[in-house]
Amino acid sequence: MRRNFTFFLVGVTTLAACGAAADELSFNRDIRPLLAENCFKCHGPDPAPREADLRFDTREMAIAKRDGSSPAIAPGNAKGSGLIIRVSSDDAELRMPPPETGKRLTDQQVNLLSRWIDAGAKYERHWSLEPVQRHPLPLETPDAVVRNPIDHFVLEQLEQNGLSLSPTADRYTLIRRLYLDLLGILPPISQADEYLADDRPDAYERLLERVLARPEFGERWGRHWLDQARYADSHGYTNDNERVMWPYRDGVIGAINRDMPFDQFTIEQLAGDLLPESTTAQKIASGFHRNTLINTEGGTKADQFRDEQVKDRVDTTGGVWLGLTVGCAKCHSHKYDPISQIEYYQLYAFFNSTADSNSVPPVVKAPTANQRLRLANLNRRLADLKETLLNDDTRPSRQRAWETALMERDREHKTREQKGETGTKWIVLELDGKSDDGATFTTSPDGSLLVGGANTVADFYQLTARSPLTTVRSVRLEVLTHEDLPHGGPGRASNGNFVLGEFWFRTGDGRELRFSKAQADHSQPKFEVGGAIDNMADSGWAINGSPEGGPNHNRTAWFVLPTALEVEQDHALTFNLQHHKGQRPYNIGRLRLSISSEEWVDAPSEHQLAKLVTLPHGKRGPAQRKRIDEAFLHSDKKLGPIFAELERVSREREQLNSRVASTMVMHELDQPRSTHLQLRGDFLKPDVEVNCDAPAALPAMPATDTPRTRLDLAKWLVRDDNPLTPRVRVNRLWMRLFGKGLVGTENDFGTQGALPTHPKLLDWLAAEHLSHGWSTKNILRLITTSATYRQRSHHRETSFKIDPQNRFLWRQNRVRVEGEIVRDLAISAAGLRSGKIGGPSVYPPQPDGVYAFTQRAKTWRTSTGEDRYRRGMYTFFYRSAPYPMLTTFDAPKFNQTCTRRDRSNTPIQSLTVANDATMFEAAQALARRIMLELPLDATQADRIQHLFRICMVRPPSAAESIYLEQFFQDEWRHFSGKPQAANDVAPAGLPSTISPADAASNVAIARVVLNLDEFITRE
Repeated sequence: MRRNFTFFLVGVTTLAACGAAADELSFNRDIRPLLAENCFKCHGPDPAPREADLRFDTREMAIAKRDGSSPAIAPGNAKGSGLIIRVSSDDAELRMPPPETGKRLTDQQVNLLSRWIDAGAKYERHWSLEPVQRHPLPLETPDAVVRNPIDHFVLEQLEQNGLSLSPTADRYTLIRRLYLDLLGILPPISQADEYLADDRPDAYERLLERVLARPEFGERWGRHWLDQARYADSHGYTNDNERVMWPYRDGVIGAINRDMPFDQFTIEQLAGDLLPESTTAQKIASGFHRNTLINTEGGTKADQFRDEQVKDRVDTTGGVWLGLTVGCAKCHSHKYDPISQIEYYQLYAFFNSTADSNSVPPVVKAPTANQRLRLANLNRRLADLKETLLNDDTRPSRQRAWETALMERDREHKTREQKGETGTKWIVLELDGKSDDGATFTTSPDGSLLVGGANTVADFYQLTARSPLTTVRSVRLEVLTHEDLPHGGPGRASNGNFVLGEFWFRTGDGRELRFSKAQADHSQPKFEVGGAIDNMADSGWAINGSPEGGPNHNRTAWFVLPTALEVEQDHALTFNLQHHKGQRPYNIGRLRLSISSEEWVDAPSEHQLAKLVTLPHGKRGPAQRKRIDEAFLHSDKKLGPIFAELERVSREREQLNSRVASTMVMHELDQPRSTHLQLRGDFLKPDVEVNCDAPAALPAMPATDTPRTRLDLAKWLVRDDNPLTPRVRVNRLWMRLFGKGLVGTENDFGTQGALPTHPKLLDWLAAEHLSHGWSTKNILRLITTSATYRQRSHHRETSFKIDPQNRFLWRQNRVRVEGEIVRDLAISAAGLRSGKIGGPSVYPPQPDGVYAFTQRAKTWRTSTGEDRYRRGMYTFFYRSAPYPMLTTFDAPKFNQTCTRRDRSNTPIQSLTVANDATMFEAAQALARRIMLELPLDATQADRIQHLFRICMVRPPSAAESIYLEQFFQDEWRHFSGKPQAANDVAPAGLPSTISPADAASNVAIARVVLNLDEFITRE
């Protein structure tokens, strides 16, 4: 006998559903979880695996009459419903779940379904898709502590389950809780004492406002957002190359500190680049979706990885804002939630027209506040100097006279040349060439070297000659064209150019000679010849943009030593040419070197300049006019100093600009791509074309005559009638303050997710969020001022027996802090933490060998100074090998969005806190702090009290003090007998009156306190 429909029901339901009375049955609460968990896989929205064309996710399909059998659900008639017949049957061929599953419904579960069907089998939309309601406050409970509306809703649930709120935590706990939750750092003792002494009724509220106003607030809550943005400092995959994304991180911190409304924040994160006249900050905010992985491996398929990036953006958007697992619909319609495969690709279309490139993604310059100020000042100075140059009325006549004199000198020079009256003062050197990377050198009769063979990035040439002079003051470098070089040379780059990064020479007896001045007959803009002698790896001399037109010409550069070099004749001179360390080879292809005992011999070449001056004004191109104008200004007595200042300021601006970070942003293509449904999620198998749109189960997007964009999607997500975004948002804020959300599955508000423990409270908070302009601080203020939040976290046996998971909030939850905060607390207690906000990522100490098993060797340049002690969120994050302490304490690799971190409890975590180099350094600094901040005659009991107040805020108990004092004495006896060990452990910077044994023993007790569970736990 064939089964004409198949579904699976297992014995899983909620506690509330099992005990629900007939008149209290709720489809959403009691029935949907059963059907979704056990039936929808084969009888749900996805048609692909659907059995017998039966659906239980819609009432219409479930109650439809079926040929030759009872309807699956016959409203009002449970006994006549196929569902009940199957789950009640003892016939192995008929029974559901099938016997091979090893499961069978209990009588209680069958009874629950029967009662629901007999009551009419009423369906409801899934609770999360219903409009947000502002429920009225439940009646106040007599004698209960109620501090704001949140407590009304919580107390209602507690009373229904025979529970009550725990007493309010003491002030020591409350201030530490607020600081850890909202700032992620320890409260200073002075702040704690101020709060403890404040006897005003609103002392707690006053403390809260001070905490919310601190700049560390943006760091703490910015870190939560960066988890969702899958922020990292590297591209991912096996190459895992570095990227610059810290300006995006800074933007998040700043927006949160300003309490930017979450709707505006959303729009800028998803589509800041599409806003009318978008600012640099808004473009940088769009980097949210630039945090996807980028594959830089050779041989990768660009279209495949772009498709993966777009899918990641769709999945991330669905998880972060909607709390839905939309990614389940890439290959087929969602089996549990009302998201069809076509609707997935309608969301995909919103992100399918962005400019994506693994090699050169869209970027913007992101100057820091200090850099913006300096650039503004330099730009004003440049404008003033240019105005001075332009407003000189007598300049045209002086420049005409200068050009006439230049041409006359050139004619005289040619005449003397014809008569043989000009003798060269340059001596061409006979060179032997050597390359670090295998290039070869061929000598020509004119003394030039033609380079061949290997052509690698940033090759290093060493050219050796015997000096024909005993005095050397100037060196001339000629780079010469050649038909065998790309585009005729003189460089070996694909366009015939080169970039000479550094040029210097040394003598045979080891003296290294650096040039003080350089000039060339032409330099490429932003690649001036001075870049070849500035000892900076990111600058150099190049020659594109020639005033004569055409890409490549012979060029000459002259270099002068600060003082003349005295050598013996035939002494060996080795000239070093270090090429630019870019992405591709930019090496010189043909060159000639000459030396002179004089300074600036015929430099720059007046003959080449005179050739330009002879051109009529109407035939001079922009580059030629620029060359002539600059030469005149250099020589003019009146304007020369002003032009020199303009050049200096220009160089300073260029150098500053070169240090301004460029960060990746989103950018839309001029011509949108077409989007197609992908068969089984394969981008190589496109099917029907789709347009941008939202899932039909949610409020419709407004009709439009123009193609929709990411900006339309962002605005739709934060519309007042979108029921998911405000619920998801407030649930996550609640989760950060209680360890878990009102909806336990904070990343799944669908039918497979958990029901809210306090549905009325969730909706009330969502409505409050909307009505107060999406203010994050407002919601946090509401939650943290509630009696519910202020409860003690202590265990109560009677309440535990009723509600072991604390679902109904009869106490506060103890929560271990995240990996970044573990370290932050240690360096905060030690007095080491840098208060600097924002800026590039840093490299705190980490163990050797972290990159032993990564494909690409990485360098970890351990930071010094205050960067060594920046907050953990600024630690450089490689996806392939994250900072060890972070992974030890459950930080993900951020290959995908992380809306909630797991929390494990492992022995290695304890060993890390006890023995990690940073933690030991913090213990030393903490010991130094307790010895220096108290008078030298302070007792050890005083020091222990101070240590405990720093770390825990509260003073130690009598038992704790006795234990630590005894431990100190034991350690002191140990170190007194081992002076070398005491010296190794004792911190530096202590007065000589404090013995090494005393100092080392205080380090030991600091390590004990830092390793306590209480230290890294938010009570």
